[in-house]
Amino acid sequence: METEVEQPWDVIVIGGGPAGYFAAIRCAEIAQEAGRPVRVLIVERARRPLGKVIISGGERCNVTHACFEPAKLVSYYPRGAAALRGPFSRFQPRDTVDWFAKRGVVLKTEADGRMFPITNHSKTIVDCLEEAARQAGVVVWTQTGLLDCQRIPEAADQSPRFRIQLRRDVLDCEQVHSARSVLFASGSESFCHSLIARLGHTIEPPVPSLFTFKITDTRLADLAGLSVPNASLRLLADSASEKVSIPPQQGPLLITHWGLSGPATLKLSAWGARWLFECNYQAGLLVNWLHPLSTEKVLEELQSYRILPENNRKKPGAHALFAQIPIRLWKRLTEAAGISETQNWADVSKIAQRRLAEELTAGCYAIEGKGIFKDEFVTCGGVNLDEVNFKTMQSRLVPGLFFAGEVLDIDGLTGGFNFQNAWTTGWLAGEALGA
Repeated sequence: METEVEQPWDVIVIGGGPAGYFAAIRCAEIAQEAGRPVRVLIVERARRPLGKVIISGGERCNVTHACFEPAKLVSYYPRGAAALRGPFSRFQPRDTVDWFAKRGVVLKTEADGRMFPITNHSKTIVDCLEEAARQAGVVVWTQTGLLDCQRIPEAADQSPRFRIQLRRDVLDCEQVHSARSVLFASGSESFCHSLIARLGHTIEPPVPSLFTFKITDTRLADLAGLSVPNASLRLLADSASEKVSIPPQQGPLLITHWGLSGPATLKLSAWGARWLFECNYQAGLLVNWLHPLSTEKVLEELQSYRILPENNRKKPGAHALFAQIPIRLWKRLTEAAGISETQNWADVSKIAQRRLAEELTAGCYAIEGKGIFKDEFVTCGGVNLDEVNFKTMQSRLVPGLFFAGEVLDIDGLTGGFNFQNAWTTGWLAGEALGA
């Protein structure tokens, strides 16, 4: 049964994730400071809010990244970099650190720049956000689904502008509410995208980002768990064809039971997300296990090793030159180059040495599909950025309609960058909503 609720809300936030909470808290705090009563509601479909915060970083919550220069920070966003440059000049990782510190949560920085609560538990962040929302007077309804959101025509500036139909499971009923403003912080939820499109916005089709590569190759078989500290990866149009325009990515590379993972893989999947989707995740991959060494430099090293008298009667084990490659992987790559383990190094031909140098620095592999990165599912796609005012996060098309977080066509690399997008856009939306 549907009931009409007469008292309007000032703001209804669709989505109880980090962006939604940050916006609601900031909006309510500004109103408190000004002595103005404000009614802010967060609507969350799940049984409990902040689910992505809970599972992120292995349940430690990678809150942000220790990159405090906006010009550099935007380089970690395959989509949305230009739009975020201004917002990051107003609220960036240093501000995130300060925000949590003022509420008793200290963040620590790990060697790779990722920042976590000093408690090493995501519950610390969840508790902080929930307590800040409670103190600000924000109302949170869980197990509440959005059924419809319509614009009320010819609404005055301070009159309700939106009619929102909700399904409240805990009450086993449907309710209709009105609100002066609505903020969508609903992530990549397809139904919310369809409602936003009905309100007049363009939605860039969401596709997965941050995923691992499925590769079946004898060179990698039974080597799961081995890694190299610094490899480079480049996408190819097929397993042995031309390079594509997507920039190569560098970093640690991990061999898994299904193919390749690790930071280098995840970064490349983010930058190539839409291209790989269009290719149905069938593509070639060029692997340099010895980044930044080139094929010619490695060949030079191999030839120098060969001519030393103390080495030329040894079995082909120039592995000592490139000890960053695990010995089991080295053996597979030498076999792939046609070099027998029983050969003396002096008997390895120049052609075989070049093949080995190419295996080490430019090996071609076939991507056959994708996996996911743990439970941290990220998509690219969402609300077209040209249709949003990034000073306020308000729609340029529909007054009173706001956006924050992953509902926008913005996604970052792994390492806390997606959360920083949520904190920044949420904070800016809250500033505007509370003004």
